[in-house]
Amino acid sequence: MNFETKHGFSDSSTVGHYILKSKLGETSLSTVWKANHRLTGQEVAVKQVYLSKLNKHLRNCLDCELNFLSSVNHPNIIRLFEYFEAENCIFLVLEFCTGGNLAYYIQRHGKVKQDIARRFMQQLGAGLEILHSHHIIHRDLKPENILLSGQNQDAIVVLKIADFGLSRSVQPGQYIETVCGSPLYMAPEVLQFQGYDEKVDMWSIGAILFELLNGYPPFRGRTNVQLLQNMKSCACLPFSQFILPDLHPDCVDICSRLLSLNPVHRLSFEEFYHHRFLRRKGGRNYHHE
Repeated sequence: MNFETKHGFSDSSTVGHYILKSKLGETSLSTVWKANHRLTGQEVAVKQVYLSKLNKHLRNCLDCELNFLSSVNHPNIIRLFEYFEAENCIFLVLEFCTGGNLAYYIQRHGKVKQDIARRFMQQLGAGLEILHSHHIIHRDLKPENILLSGQNQDAIVVLKIADFGLSRSVQPGQYIETVCGSPLYMAPEVLQFQGYDEKVDMWSIGAILFELLNGYPPFRGRTNVQLLQNMKSCACLPFSQFILPDLHPDCVDICSRLLSLNPVHRLSFEEFYHHRFLRRKGGRNYHHE
């Protein structure tokens, strides 16, 4: 193996059965590579996790990620082909998504029509159903962690929930307190250091839906304190006045109830997945009644 640095490989290095081609992304804990299988040429993404950087909490999250992804095969969840350990790193070999992530999609397209937003929410709901059945909380749902299988035609784009590095198994009625996630998509109870359950993922889904419809996230702030203050002081969601008249009441309802400050009043997964907005058909039938 040819090392680029103490914790990274150079382009065209080989690890396991894979040739690392180019770096797709990097954090302090991991690097994601575009790679090809040495024999078949199959294009994959290889996530290199530095074990020396993981505390006990993050190692537990990694184990949860590996156990969960190894046990599922669903079109709306990123597929794990295999994983192995080498050079004090864990390597996850994942499917490569040609469409990039949802953040890049929003950056390129801006706000989307509600029919497309609905279709995307249906796909995310299908993926979340698998997490829900396994009692998994993702805890870092955001546009950057949702990958797209294609980028040209909205009708055939498949969304895939990815990056389970902060995921946690939580049994019904159990609450956890670890503060983690990305502030713009983080539920207020997490920002307030309160115990939380799977409804934090529903808040994140609401923030993603809002951003799809408007082209910007529902709440912003220079600090987490200011962000939380903006959440609490908001009498109603800051929908763009350019789109609000054309949004169906069901669309506004699901978004508002997903972004309820009080998790008791926030939609559960079941309420979200069976909401009228997701059950409706698109096209000409999707207008105000």
